Amino acid sequence: MKVTVADLKRGEKGIIKDVSSDFIPVKLFEMGCLPGNEVKLIQFAPFNDPVYININGSYLAIRRETAMSIEIEKIEENHIL
Repeated sequence: MKVTVADLKRGEKGIIKDVSSDFIPVKLFEMGCLPGNEVKLIQFAPFNDPVYININGSYLAIRRETAMSIEIEKIEENHIL
């Protein structure tokens, strides 16, 4: 199953694996939305659109439809008790 930025929960992180360039504005590529970069979901706006994310220190609000075009691999956080 393909995991996308839209599948993240608040505070979760992932590494971008693939970006469907047909649905991604060029501005997102310029701001670091590239394979290998880390993305963190900050929060969802009311009604889950737009999605507020952090990519390499840049805070962006993107449409949920766009977030569904960014394939990621989730980063599992190790909690030490």
